[in-house]
Amino acid sequence: MIATYQQYILNFKQASGTSRGVLKTKETWFLIVEHEGKKGIGECGIFRGLSADDVPNYEEKLQWVCANIHLGLDLLLAELIVFPSIQFGVEQAFISLQSANPFLLFPSEFTQGNDTIPINGLIWMGSEAFMKQQIKDKIEAGFSCIKMKIGAIDFKTELELLKSIRKEFSAEDIELRVDANGAFKPSEALEKLKILSHFDLHSIEQPLKQGQIQEMARLCEETPLPIALDEELIGVFDVTKKEDLLLTINPQYIILKPSLVGGFAGSHNWIDLAEKQNIGWWITSALESNVGLNAIAQFTYTLQSKLPQGLGTGSLFTNNFESPLQVKNGTLQYQNNNNWNFKL
Repeated sequence: MIATYQQYILNFKQASGTSRGVLKTKETWFLIVEHEGKKGIGECGIFRGLSADDVPNYEEKLQWVCANIHLGLDLLLAELIVFPSIQFGVEQAFISLQSANPFLLFPSEFTQGNDTIPINGLIWMGSEAFMKQQIKDKIEAGFSCIKMKIGAIDFKTELELLKSIRKEFSAEDIELRVDANGAFKPSEALEKLKILSHFDLHSIEQPLKQGQIQEMARLCEETPLPIALDEELIGVFDVTKKEDLLLTINPQYIILKPSLVGGFAGSHNWIDLAEKQNIGWWITSALESNVGLNAIAQFTYTLQSKLPQGLGTGSLFTNNFESPLQVKNGTLQYQNNNNWNFKL
């Protein structure tokens, strides 16, 4: 068995705003495993500035994986505990290698084109006019769940945007989620959440910056609005620490990005712990190419969650790979007549 890796830079169609700044490109890495004439492909979707494994020796670790691919999946995953995005790439590559089709990791009604995955439409930060246009486009495209990033522009302007949506569409028509990406200060968060709760929101993601455990626990206890932890889960590798985190904060939801939490195994681990505490969850992509998104979507479908998932990021890039994934009527669909065009 031999393994190689290659870097790939994804280019955004238009710069995408978050509370961490504006994204123009997204770095990712592909792991290719070959054995007896078959090929397995995995994407290691590192997210610079966010991933726990955004470290100087990242590429060195990929070299180590390629040199030690003979160790097999379980031993590699154990050695890669602090490299969640590489864990995910390794998992994908091994499952892909064993499949008749390297991109068919979890055959299901979804991959047969008989069923779909409901997803949220993502509204990026920007000027009021830009955000308004995105909202209009998503509603016209048939989305019944919209996720709006907040915390970068003026709070009053963001409230006006939410108000304009609710003027036209009730909570029964459109489910609204907001993502603060840790933008609120602990001293102001509860007040802001009280104001936001007037708009019948489904939830708010990560209102406080990660690492403020006691403040977040207090907020989750007092909040008038369901809180979903996102960044808070990043870099928590030990099972006991994961359990302690959920017991202490006791959020209403957690959001799992497989590239950031250790792939399929890491996601399963968090889900098991959350369900023990009656904490809801959903899965979100982390700006992977269609290769990683395809793996996440197929995995997500097997979990049979009824909530809209965060998997609508495939169309953001100019140089993504053609794939069977297609967003239609607010759902992610698998079009079997679309072939893969995976060339590095």
